[in-house]
Formats: sequence, C-alpha cells, structure tokens
Amino acid sequence: MANKRIRRQTDKVILVILTWVYFLQILDKSVLGYAATFGLRESTHLVGDQYSLVSSILPIAQLVSQPCMSWLIVRVPHRVLMPTLIFGWGLAQTTMSACRDFGHLMATRFFLGLFEAGCLPLFGVITSQWYRRAEQPIRIATWYGTNGLSTMAASGLSYGLGKIQSDRLESWQIIFLFVGLLTVVTAPFVAWKLDADIPSARFLTEEDKPKALERLRANQTGTGSSEFKWAHVGEMLLEPKTYLWFGMSLLLNAAASVTNTFGPIILNGLGYDKYKTSLLNIPFGAIQWIIIMVSSYAAQRFRVKSVVLVLLTLLPIAGTVMLYVLPRTAEQQTPLLVGYYLLAIMYGVNPIIVTWIVGNTAGTTKKSAVMAIYNAGSSAGQIIGPLLFNARDAPAYLPGLRAVLGIFIALAACAVLQAANLFCLNRLQAARRVRNGKPAHIKDTSMEDRYEAAEDDDGASRAGGAGGGGVVDADAGKPAEAAEAVEVGGGAHTRIGDNAFLDLTDRQNDEFVYIY
Repeated sequence: MANKRIRRQTDKVILVILTWVYFLQILDKSVLGYAATFGLRESTHLVGDQYSLVSSILPIAQLVSQPCMSWLIVRVPHRVLMPTLIFGWGLAQTTMSACRDFGHLMATRFFLGLFEAGCLPLFGVITSQWYRRAEQPIRIATWYGTNGLSTMAASGLSYGLGKIQSDRLESWQIIFLFVGLLTVVTAPFVAWKLDADIPSARFLTEEDKPKALERLRANQTGTGSSEFKWAHVGEMLLEPKTYLWFGMSLLLNAAASVTNTFGPIILNGLGYDKYKTSLLNIPFGAIQWIIIMVSSYAAQRFRVKSVVLVLLTLLPIAGTVMLYVLPRTAEQQTPLLVGYYLLAIMYGVNPIIVTWIVGNTAGTTKKSAVMAIYNAGSSAGQIIGPLLFNARDAPAYLPGLRAVLGIFIALAACAVLQAANLFCLNRLQAARRVRNGKPAHIKDTSMEDRYEAAEDDDGASRAGGAGGGGVVDADAGKPAEAAEAVEVGGGAHTRIGDNAFLDLTDRQNDEFVYIY
C-alpha cells in the first residue's frame, strides 16, 4: 500500500537523519563526565563547585535561547536551520580540547548549549509534520533512544581513546576532538539530504506528495507554516497544560543529572578505576535504549501515555532508595550497581512526554513555542540537578539522592494531573462540537495502527486514502485549505476533517481530540 511505502521512504531519509544527529548531540553533551574521569578537572585546575558550574552553563545557554529558537524553527527552513546548529555545536565541542582553565570551559560549553538549544524542539516539530500520531511514539523513541546508544558509545570511546598515548594531547582532549570533528563533518551531509517539508521532498514522487499530506489529515495538527503567529503564543501561555509540560520536563531532567553529570563519578566512588567506570556505563546505556523502545511501544500499543509514564517512575524510585540506604562498601558494590542501573529506567519517560506534547498541540507556532517551553524546562532541570550534588557530599551524595527521590514522586503526580486535564479538555471539545452542529464524539483515526480515510458527515469516505489519492489540490501538491460550507443542524460549518490542514491551534479547532 502507498501508506506503508511513503512511511518507509520517510523513515529512510527523515528518521535516519534525526537519529544520527540526535545521537551526536547527546554524545557531545555527555562526554564531559568521561573527560572528568580522564583528568579534565586536574588539567584545567577546577576547584570547589566549578565542575558543577561547567556542567550547568550548557543548560543555562539553552534556557536563555529558547525564545529565539522558537521563532527560528517557524521562520527558517529546517533544511537550513538544522545543519547550521550542527556545525555550531560541533565547532564548540572541538574547541573544548584547547581549554586550559575554568573560563575557557565555561565559554565553550556556553556556545555548545546555545547551538544545541534548538535540537529537541526542532526534532519534535519535524516528527509531527512527517508522521501520523499513531506513528510518532516509536519514531520519537528511535531518535530519542540514542540517549542510551550514545551512553554506550561514549563509554566505549572513552575507554579506547583514553588508552591512546600522546606527548601532546591528554586523553580528555582526544575525546573532545574526536566527537567534535565527527559532528562538524555531519553538518554538510545533513544540508545535502534533509528536506524542509513534504511538498519539497526530493525522495517522494509528485504522485506521492499529495498522498503523504493526506495521510496526516487525521492528526488535526497542520503540516507546517512559515508565519509566526503571536496569538498562538498567547493561547499557549494561558493553558495549564503548558505549565504541566514544563514541570514534568524540569523534574525529569533535574533527576537525570544524577546520571548525566555525576554517573561516571558515582561509579568511580563505588571503588572502580576510570577504565572500569567507563565500561560499566555500557550496560546503563543498553538499559536506557531498551526501556525507551519498550515503553514507547507500550504507549503506542495501548494508546495511554499517562499510565506508562507513571509506571516508569517506580523503578527509578527503587534505584534511588537503594543508592541512598546501602553503605558504600565492597560487599555492597553489586547491589549499588543494580540501584544505579535502575535509574536508567527514567530515560523512557522523556520520549513519552515529547510524544504527548506534539500529539496534543496543533498550530505551527504554538507547537514550536510549546516545545521551546518543554526544552526550557529541560534546561532548568539540568541547571538545578548538578547543584543538588555537592562535592563535599562525595562519594555517597546522600542529600542529592534524597532530593531526587522527592522529584520522582512529584513527576508522577504531574503526569496524573495532566491526564485529568486532557480528559476535561476533551469533554469541553465535545460540547463545542455540539454547539457548532457537529457530532459530540468523532473517531480519532490518527491513533489507528492502519490508515483510515476521513469521512464526511454523511459517512462517505473523504479520501481514497494514502493508497488512492485523497481530497487534495493536485496542482499545488497540497491539501485544499478550505471547503464549501454545508448545513448540519441548521448551522454552516466545514465538513469533518476540513480543518486539518489549516494552521489552527488545538483550541481553535473543535475537531481536535486530545490524547492522554
């Protein structure tokens, strides 16, 4: 069928690029912890909380740049924006190898964060503009799952590169040079292969482009616009769900700091040398990848994001408790290691939240702004997280672990509140449809495993489906953006599905169905 063929072609180009670039972004960001075990702190004369500040400056840069990134994602074609960001953070990562003191590290890490700031919101928007809502969890899990793969790669690379003997370069410098240059050479490749949107996609035929658009009709989230609409931003700022997304992102990433920044150091504190510390993070990365894929599949299969999310917080809570109560003795090394590995389960939460956001947000500007808010929460969490772990508390870091335990509990509470909020919003949407002369309940075909064409009010098929044409403007290669009004219940309105390709927000479109 055309639907499967188009999805497969999209995966081969768009998904492959997203996966590789996100892998590099996480790799560049995470090697700081490994560099620290190979002499970075000693060579750059870091003292006191300076290492924590070096870690925190990256999310600070991401936080302050979010308003700008939100605007750029809407206004600049993705084919231009993505390679520019890649080249910028790759260059910053490369120059870290030349740092000799605290000031140098702060400057380079700031620029690393500045260019990486647009990565996650941009990738969320791109995924929503190329895939149906039913397809998004696994696709987001695929590129976000490189968190685990990059952890494994960083561990292996640190072990291997750390063995290189050089009279001119220290081990940590070699690590920074390798990953930075790998990112820099990726930028021109992405500029060559990435397409900005479906109408300009070179990997799709002219016959397939209208079909690729038509299969996204049921999303009711639009397929992109280059106009930045301040009304979308205003609506977003007035919605409680925006602040719940922000809170969930902040809490999760604050808790993740225990592994992102201090993971290798904590392992080293359990009595392992720097080489074993690097290798012991490989299973941690494998657990990350497995849980991300399994949890995202569960969220797609059972269509309930909130329940999966809450369940995912239980095992990290258990792991945190183990790290908190077990003494740091040789006899307890294995249980402590198990507790540390249980923290990897938390990484299954982030892709579900991202999927939850992009699936519940319509309108190009609003979606970009919400993803920027989410990334701001992530950055704020990454700023707060390392500050929970003070060097004077090493090697147990008990106050930090106590704080992380409370954070996980608060995260679960936010997920429950958001699910209740979305349930109430669906009730309000149903009431609006009735007032507008439409059915109270409409079938959300975007969450079906198989493509289903939209239907008219009389039950007739709106489109031959992605396998057989669709209601599209063949000359423009885009769906018709308006339809003649029809009379239902005495009021004029567009037919079910005709709002899908207008750049409406989820609140403006009464046919939008929230997923929880």
